[in-house]
Amino acid sequence: MKNNIILMIKGAIFGIANIIPGVSGGTIALTMGVYEDLISSISHFFQKPKKSLKFLFPFAIGAALSILLMSKLISFCLEKFPFPTTLFFVGLILGGVPLLTKKIRKKKLKPLNISLFFLTFIIVIGMYFLKSGNSVVNLSNPKIYMYLILALVGMIAAATMVIPGISGSFVLMLLGFYEPIVNTVSDLTNFSNLWHNLLILVPFGLGVLLGIILIAKLIEYLFSKYELPTYYAILGFVIASIITLIMGVISTKIMIVHLIAGLVLSTIGFIIGYKLGDD
Repeated sequence: MKNNIILMIKGAIFGIANIIPGVSGGTIALTMGVYEDLISSISHFFQKPKKSLKFLFPFAIGAALSILLMSKLISFCLEKFPFPTTLFFVGLILGGVPLLTKKIRKKKLKPLNISLFFLTFIIVIGMYFLKSGNSVVNLSNPKIYMYLILALVGMIAAATMVIPGISGSFVLMLLGFYEPIVNTVSDLTNFSNLWHNLLILVPFGLGVLLGIILIAKLIEYLFSKYELPTYYAILGFVIASIITLIMGVISTKIMIVHLIAGLVLSTIGFIIGYKLGDD
C-alpha cells in the first residue's frame, strides 16, 4: 500500500512536470528514481502485463489526476508567479541529480561519453533559443485530416516527454498545439462540450501511447547495450534543462518577496526530489 501511494505521488509530480513548458517529465522520472522501471514496464507491457501494471497503474493514476486537477492551478501560478514556481521544479530536479551521478561515479572518463554529454547539452540549449512564433492551431472545428495530425503530434510529444531534458510541453508549443491541448484538457469537466473534447484528446492520446511504447523500446535498448554513454547523454540533457529553466525566468521582473519564495520553494523541491529519488 505504501509503495502504491509513493508511486502515485511520483506519478502526480511527473504529470505536473509535463504540463509546464521547459520542464521534462523524463527528467523528473529519472531524478525520482523511477525512470528505468517506467521504461521497462512500458517496453515489456505485453510480455509481463501483471508486473507492468503493478507499477504503471498507480503511477498513471497519479499522473492523470494531477493533469486533470492541477492544469488550471499550474497555469495560474506560471502566469502570476513564474519565478518561484519555476525554482520549485529546478530544486526538484537538482534533488535527484546525486542519484544520477551515482551511475557514472568512479567510472573512467572516455572521449565518447564526454562528447555525448556536450552534444545533448547543446541540443537542449539550442532548443531553448528556438522561437515558437505566434501560430496556434485552431481545433474548434477540426477537419478529418487534423485527427491524423493530432495522433502524429501525440507521438512526437510522447517521445519528448520520455526523453530526459526535453520538454514535451515546449515541443507542443513549437508545433502550435500546446495551448489548444491544455485548454481541451482543462475543459473536460464541461460536459456540454465533452464529445468535441474527446474527439481531440482520443487521437492525441493514442499517438502519445504509441510514441511512448516506441521510444521506451529504443531507450531500453540503449540502456542494455550502451549504459554508461546513455547516462552521460542523459546527464547532458538534465544539466542543460536546469540552465534553460533558470534562463527562462531570470529576465522576468523579480520582486524581493518572489526571490525569497523562490529560494524557499527550490529548497523544498530539492528535499522532495532527494527523498523521492532515494526512496
